[in-house]
Amino acid sequence: MYIKKVLWAVALIGLMIFGGFAYYIYNAMFSPNTSFENETAYIFVPTNANYSMVRSQLEPLLADINAFDALAKQKKYTSNIKAGRFAISKGMNNNDIINSIRSKNLPIKIAFNNQHSLKDLAGRVSMQIEADSLSLFKAMSDQSFLSKNGFSKATALGMYLPNSYEFFWNTSAETFRDRMLTEYNRFWTEARKAKAEKLNLTPNEVITLASIVHEESKQADEQPRVAGVYLNRLRIGMPLQADPTLKFAAYQLPQYQNTIIRRVLNIHKDIDSPYNTYKNLGLPPGLIAMPDLSAIKAVLNPESHSYLYFAADAKRLGYHKFAKTLGQHNNNAREYHRYLSSQGINK
Repeated sequence: MYIKKVLWAVALIGLMIFGGFAYYIYNAMFSPNTSFENETAYIFVPTNANYSMVRSQLEPLLADINAFDALAKQKKYTSNIKAGRFAISKGMNNNDIINSIRSKNLPIKIAFNNQHSLKDLAGRVSMQIEADSLSLFKAMSDQSFLSKNGFSKATALGMYLPNSYEFFWNTSAETFRDRMLTEYNRFWTEARKAKAEKLNLTPNEVITLASIVHEESKQADEQPRVAGVYLNRLRIGMPLQADPTLKFAAYQLPQYQNTIIRRVLNIHKDIDSPYNTYKNLGLPPGLIAMPDLSAIKAVLNPESHSYLYFAADAKRLGYHKFAKTLGQHNNNAREYHRYLSSQGINK
């Protein structure tokens, strides 16, 4: 009888221990373990991160980091870290959290426009994905990549069409660049290539001209008319005489660094540069800034007209007055110059 009581006691204690262990495991796996108020929190796990780096992001978000540690070790997550952007929902348990950060890398939307150089673009993109600006710029300006795909240093920026795109946060610089080439090639359908050919322009030249059109006018409804003016000039062998190209040329010179040219003067027309379209016929070597898609489409679908000139409209700022003769244009230009002077804008 005594032995039976001892055995029953041992069995009962064993059951209690097992029950306590099972309860601990259940809590570690299935009890809610978040401590934030928002519906969702995100962690960003860098490439080649170790568990301590993940843990440091999780600790402020979890009610019991030690319980998470125990389960993460048991499920071998601590030695199998995945890079990416991961979501943790309010009320999640440790098991769900581990499953999420192990296999549910979430894409993000990145966007860019109006960048004036590859360095500017690299900086803008690096704020949105893991790759840093230096690695992005290096990938974007890689000479062998550019030559292989029909670009030069002057036209390289034209490969990046401003829009929003879906990427994983842990995208590498080379993966980003290669995806943008895919998007560029997808944009240039056979129909668009045919339109460019009809204008006697290559895709690179279309984007170069679009960059000038966009710098001249941000108004999508006016851009086809501006594009028509420049195409008319190209057709008859007239210099483009585009003020934005003079600004671009000036900004390459030391004396114009960290300045803003608000008014193009005769001194700017004397700048010795292939981007000076007052001195040089035809298009400049490459684009002067990233054009909006509206400007690219405006060049491919220009307004048909006989205008050869345009000047900013002092009474409708942001738009222009168009002219067929130099005399008409000079009158329009004088009107706008008087407006600039009245505003104290002399340079």
